[in-house]
Parts: sequence; C-alpha cells; structure tokens
Amino acid sequence: MRDPGELDSAVGTGVATLGRLDLICATAGISSAAPAVALDSHRWQTMLDVNLTGVWRTCKTGIPHILAGGRGGSIVLVSSIAGLRGLMNVGHYTAAKHGVVGLMKSLAQELAPHHVRVNTVHPANTRTTMIQNASTMRTFCPGEDDPTQEQFENGLRSMHLLPTAFIEPDDIANASLFLASDESRFITGVTLPVDAGHCVK
Repeated sequence: MRDPGELDSAVGTGVATLGRLDLICATAGISSAAPAVALDSHRWQTMLDVNLTGVWRTCKTGIPHILAGGRGGSIVLVSSIAGLRGLMNVGHYTAAKHGVVGLMKSLAQELAPHHVRVNTVHPANTRTTMIQNASTMRTFCPGEDDPTQEQFENGLRSMHLLPTAFIEPDDIANASLFLASDESRFITGVTLPVDAGHCVK
C-alpha cells in the first residue's frame, strides 16, 4: 500500500488474470500507542501513510478498473471505532481512521452516478495480533507489567455493551461481505460499526 508501482502491478495482474474488478476492500492497517504530543513525525507519518494514504492509493488504483467494467461495484473501507470517536493515546491512528470516513463520504458521492457504492466498517477490538500483543495488553491493564490474558480480556470486555472481550475476524469479514453484496445494493455512504455496542457507551 505504500508503493504505488507495486500496487498498480498487483491490481493489474489480478484484473488481467480474472478478467474484471467489481469490488475493493481496503483492510490493511497498523497501530501503535503514545500521547499525541509525544509522537515523533516519523511515527505520525507512517501511520497516515498506511492507514489513510494506503487506503486512498488502493481506491485510486482499483476504481478505474471498476468503472471500465461499466457494471457498478462496491468499495468497503475498513476503519475502526477510532474513526467514529476519539481514543486516548492513539491520536495518529484516530486521525487516520477519521480520514478514511471522510474519504468514503467523498467517494460515495463521486461514484454514485456510476452505480458504485462506498461504505466503511468500524471494528472494535478484534482478535488479531494488532490487539493481542504484550504492548496492547499492558495498555489495557495499567500498573501491570505482565498482565494475564484474563486481566486483558476483562479490560476489553469493559468497552462493550455485549458480554464479549473480542470481535472475531469473521465478524468483520461478514460485515464487509454484506456491504460488497447485492443484498446491500442501495446502501452507500454509511458507517457500519461492528463493535459489540462500544459506540453506544
């Protein structure tokens, strides 16, 4: 996502092999934590390069192929609960994920005449290595140098209305598949939280 030439080549090869492109789902992302004023410019820029500019590059590369097909299509951009609200100690991540929402809303308007729908999915804490790691575990367990899995999950669970610590990757995939499918053919420009009720709190 940070190398336009490689991205163009990969998408071009895929279209040449499969014959068409109807869907884009931009899911790549990174995370790190620090107070906003403690971030150095490199860490800030790297976050935006991957989590926002990378999403834009993915769209820029793929959209011409969708339009060339003349059949319409669907674009799903994976944001985060941090794209809907502010979160402490991840100002760079929150800014990037809010940016993804702004990009989605602009693209939804620009592409609607071509029957291309654009939406965002907003996961809460999902069971991936981006969340399940020692650094994040310590963030959710202040004062614990080596928190247990149980302590970590109790911290995560406190963020949700529904009684769960983790959202599963399949839950995010299924929401994305719905927005990519014809079952959502008149849904565009929406932000869909998959967050066990986090954003209601």
